[in-house]
Amino acid sequence: MMWLLCSLLSFSNAEAARIKDIASVYGSRENLLFGYGIVTGLRRTGDSLRNEPTIRSLSKRLQGLGITLTVDQIRARNVAAVMVTASIPSSARPGQKFDILVSSAGDAASLAGGVLQLTPLQATNGESYAIAQGPIVLGGFSAEQDCNVVQKNSPNTGRVPMGAIVERENPNRLQFRGREQIDLLLHQPDFTTAQRMATAINNTFKEEISIAVDSSAVAIRIPQKYKEDVVSLVAMLENVDVKVDTPAKVIVNERTGTVVMGGDVRITPVAVAHGGLSVRVKTTRDVVQPDPLTVAEPQAVENTEIEIEEAEGKLTMIGGVTIGELVGALNDMGVTPRDLIQILLAIKQSGALQADLEVL
Repeated sequence: MMWLLCSLLSFSNAEAARIKDIASVYGSRENLLFGYGIVTGLRRTGDSLRNEPTIRSLSKRLQGLGITLTVDQIRARNVAAVMVTASIPSSARPGQKFDILVSSAGDAASLAGGVLQLTPLQATNGESYAIAQGPIVLGGFSAEQDCNVVQKNSPNTGRVPMGAIVERENPNRLQFRGREQIDLLLHQPDFTTAQRMATAINNTFKEEISIAVDSSAVAIRIPQKYKEDVVSLVAMLENVDVKVDTPAKVIVNERTGTVVMGGDVRITPVAVAHGGLSVRVKTTRDVVQPDPLTVAEPQAVENTEIEIEEAEGKLTMIGGVTIGELVGALNDMGVTPRDLIQILLAIKQSGALQADLEVL
């Protein structure tokens, strides 16, 4: 059980982190794009003939190339309908390339060896901002022989590295010129961390240029010397170290026996008793011979023995401790990971655990 106890150990003091790791500039966000496309070149692992949307999509695509075929005339199993998704930064410019994700939208068995055909990618407003095309790289495989199937990960999802090109600039792209203020948004809102961030920025620039607006935002006034070079200001801000304050929280997973606790978790005085009851059932088979001079046959009988053993319980007083002291005390009691979970649940129920308890 040492693996569990080692995973519980944590620093009691908050660790410093760069602002770029815990916050982002307001307005500098990713944009999600999606599209509906066709993958060709599959080895009879595409959508079945009963998947009419795929056949109709292929027929319409061929009509655009001057080839007229009805739905009934198409009998291809090397085609699959897919959904294409991607995310690009708000600062993406026309000509920039980025990765896309492709997932089967029909009943295709596998997308291995497929090539995504030209697919427009659009935003939620219905306007296209990029186009995608290229061979699909899978992260899994599937093989079948004589009703035996071997599969790793999913062969119905894949990636096209650098398979999309930005065609249209984002009209809501973040603009720095002419701004008097920029805002930093915390990834994990916290009043203490926001205040520490504002203080660290002021100490770095030797003037009062930032203030914590609320638990999730810090406003920064752009100094005069950075009016024409806001990017340099943001680069300096990103590398400012801030002590991150985290709430006291305990997360347990009863299925795997995993327990994760923060270093600031404290426990008020409480007594913990730990004991165990072991029940063992043993069954042996014997053969009973018939009495002499009889025509009876030997009979098999089962003998069952039940052994019950109760381990000696221990009563341990725990109070005003941190996570390291708690782990040490429970380790001395010889508890298992699952026992530890039950003990934590009982301590929380008693009101002695000063932390949020989340069970996965």
